[in-house]
Amino acid sequence: MSELKKYRMYINGEWVESVSGEYFPSYNPATGEPWCQVAKGTAEDVDRAVRAANKAFSNPEWSNMTYTERGRLVRKLGELIADRVDELAEFETLDNGKLIREMRGQLSYQPEFYYYYAGLADKIHGEVLPIDKRDMFVFSSREPLGVVAAITPWNSPLYLTTLKLAPALVAGNTIVIKPSEHTSASLLELMKLVEEAGFPQGVVNVVTGFGEPVGNALTSHPLVNRIAFTGGAESARHVVRNSAENFAKVSLELGGKSPNIVFDDADPDNAAMGIIAGIFGASGQSCVAGSRAFLHIDIYDKVMERLVDRVSKIQIGDPLLDETEMGPLATKAQLERVEEYVAVGHEEGGKIVYGGKKPEQCKKGWYFEPTIFEHTNNKSRITREEIFGPVLSVIPFKDEKEVIELANSTDYGLAAGIWVKDVAKAHRIAKAVRAGIVWVNTYRSISPIAPIGGSKLSGFGREGGYESIYEYTQSKTVWINTSAEPMPDPFIMR
Repeated sequence: MSELKKYRMYINGEWVESVSGEYFPSYNPATGEPWCQVAKGTAEDVDRAVRAANKAFSNPEWSNMTYTERGRLVRKLGELIADRVDELAEFETLDNGKLIREMRGQLSYQPEFYYYYAGLADKIHGEVLPIDKRDMFVFSSREPLGVVAAITPWNSPLYLTTLKLAPALVAGNTIVIKPSEHTSASLLELMKLVEEAGFPQGVVNVVTGFGEPVGNALTSHPLVNRIAFTGGAESARHVVRNSAENFAKVSLELGGKSPNIVFDDADPDNAAMGIIAGIFGASGQSCVAGSRAFLHIDIYDKVMERLVDRVSKIQIGDPLLDETEMGPLATKAQLERVEEYVAVGHEEGGKIVYGGKKPEQCKKGWYFEPTIFEHTNNKSRITREEIFGPVLSVIPFKDEKEVIELANSTDYGLAAGIWVKDVAKAHRIAKAVRAGIVWVNTYRSISPIAPIGGSKLSGFGREGGYESIYEYTQSKTVWINTSAEPMPDPFIMR
């Protein structure tokens, strides 16, 4: 263990040890073996990070910086990321097992988010209000909230951090980030670029460690004004309860059980590829994973034939190899979760038409085959509960009314895919499906310009797009009396 690379925390512009002096291992999902060590944070570490962020928020070096100047800093950070795509991609793959080619693609596009928000920095403004009072000039402005606590998960650490970090900074906030204990390395590597970009001390901080005590201390800290959380529903409930301590503003980007709906006029090849991308990309470890496929009975056999044929050819293996098409699950616990759900699917009478076990060729690591359940019951656990793995449930349907009811029969409301040529039908279904993101004849497309978020157990609030600026600012109204007359006595009736 002593030979492994050690990562310290980043607090107040310095690389520091945990108060405890302890470290914990981070595992490579492709081998199941530790590859680095990360500082094990404590509540005391959280306190010093939050206090550093709070001090930086009021520091004129940051608070008096113009919006344009902040935009330049954020753009510089994006440029530094663009220069280190290959390096950051490898760290991400080592930590969470995602395909290196997928991470290169994602990180090559990630700077666009920083450029987008850098461009918005000096366009965050209020308005003059046409007030119904004489001799009053009234205007509004948008101001930063203060210290932001960002809690990020293990499936896409840098991307999901970016969705919080970029808008929070251009709005003028400071931030303390707690990455997943499973995937801290790539985020700590990002802090080297934050330092190089020239952000003032304390503006960006990272405390590594576990939900208890680090996450709990961070989300209940009295100096935290805003909490941005991405993760599971159970952890989110703790976050919401903790936020009540000081009424911190909260946004939650949680999971989903997203439907991919294929109508009889859809191109079966395109639909099959979209379904595969939606559920087997990232080994199914995506909040928007299209884990339920609803196929019209008239096209069911055609799509199923193409699905099974392409899935059977997916190359599973080392995520650092360019030819690999599907890598391991990120953690041992996640592999065990997938295995348990597949067993439950069997018990509930589900029929596996492909996969359902560990691949024989992968002797080490946390791999699981892409798995397809056919004709599953929409009320079964595998079609109602989020698995967060490469498991697809396929269900036939007859008409619009039926599929809308099936698609909406879930506790989640994050994403949906629609495969159809009829434009009018596309609009009808997109409106009827209860989801925060709807893709038509595509899936998992992203852009910094487009907001994402859900409802029900998928959370609330929005990330991405201009809407997220409102998530990191608050409105201030200013009244100015322009009258030359003295203020009247308030106790004399007029």
